[in-house]
Amino acid sequence: MSSKVKAAAFAAIAATTGLALTTAAPLAAHHHSAKKEAANIVQTAQSTGVHNTLVAAVSAAGLVDTLSADGASTVFAPTDTGFAKLPEGTVATLVKPENKETLTGILTYHVVGGNITSAKLLNYIEKGNGTARIKTLAGGILEARLDGETIVVTDGAGRTAAVTTADVMTSNGVIHVTDGVFLPA
Repeated sequence: MSSKVKAAAFAAIAATTGLALTTAAPLAAHHHSAKKEAANIVQTAQSTGVHNTLVAAVSAAGLVDTLSADGASTVFAPTDTGFAKLPEGTVATLVKPENKETLTGILTYHVVGGNITSAKLLNYIEKGNGTARIKTLAGGILEARLDGETIVVTDGAGRTAAVTTADVMTSNGVIHVTDGVFLPA
């Protein structure tokens, strides 16, 4: 048997049986290092550099604790560019204290209970004959479908936004980055 075939066979055995080569670092060193916890939904959004408007809106709506808490949520997270597509002055108006209820309704319209990964979403789309109807925490419905290989989500008023980055996993859920903001009908 050639050395290449032996190496491939060993790699296949290691991959299927869980055997793996270890590094030269002592095992005890791994036991003493602190395990780094995954960031939650809010911390993750804060770290992207493209969700500043969303983070400010979540703060203004008083939803930081809700989206930081344990549990599982799926957030369709519009980027700053997505928010910029709204009519001029919309965001500034929504973050005013007197509009907190409206802002909260819009933001929770982007949140779904549970971890809905893109694989699950694609499964729902397939089972729904091309359209998945998703109930949001705000009580509204979003519809997801495929446009080529891109997941496109339509809000209650018929506006669409594409999922530009799927499956950003957090300690308390999953984020799907979108290029637009959903507004209830």
